[in-house]
Amino acid sequence: MALSTKNLDDKKTSKVLQPGDHIVELVGVKLETVPYKEGAYHINLTVQGPDLGKDFEGFFIDMKDEKKGRYSGQVGRVRANEYPYADGETKTGIKVYRDTEMMKSIKNLCLAMGTTSWFDAQDGKHDTIEQFITQFDADKPFKGKFIRICIGGREYQNKQGYTNYDLFIPKPEKGSRGVYAFESADVKPESSKVFKFNPAIHITKQKPKKTDTITSFEKPVSDATKNSFSLD
Repeated sequence: MALSTKNLDDKKTSKVLQPGDHIVELVGVKLETVPYKEGAYHINLTVQGPDLGKDFEGFFIDMKDEKKGRYSGQVGRVRANEYPYADGETKTGIKVYRDTEMMKSIKNLCLAMGTTSWFDAQDGKHDTIEQFITQFDADKPFKGKFIRICIGGREYQNKQGYTNYDLFIPKPEKGSRGVYAFESADVKPESSKVFKFNPAIHITKQKPKKTDTITSFEKPVSDATKNSFSLD
């Protein structure tokens, strides 16, 4: 039989979400400390895209217990904000409180997913933000709720030398009104208020490395929170 030069494209669908416009389901929430500022946190959201069918082999949900099966869609860890939450003060002198900002982020997610009843029910139940986030992850009021979202990315180089991304939810551009980073996936596309992904705006380029100089104190999400799947 003669050799065929056709149908040689065996490229497989990536198991990992990339920066862009997506429909995702929130499946888990964890806090991540940062090494350069005491008391600061990232909120890491584990999200999964739509079911890609029986031919797609996703990451194991729990690498320590393969009986839990695999993710049915692409997954990624997305920071609720590009920068960590911390107490501080803006350039104009406005005080910023870590816990308040973190609560606002969770409330906005609940609003998009139609789960504000869970949020309201937590009033006065938790002494710390750590307890609040742990409860949010344990109760999973977001289970089965899909949102339309713009996901940005900060470049970093993985151990193999390839460019990967720390994913995050970008903020609207200054001066823009009536647009959001995410909303319920039930909103019809023609009525969507989610701003579109723009790599010129929503990708943070990696700074050139300088010999013997520390250029970044950020740890990639994939290295810092690796427990169910690897983004390397």
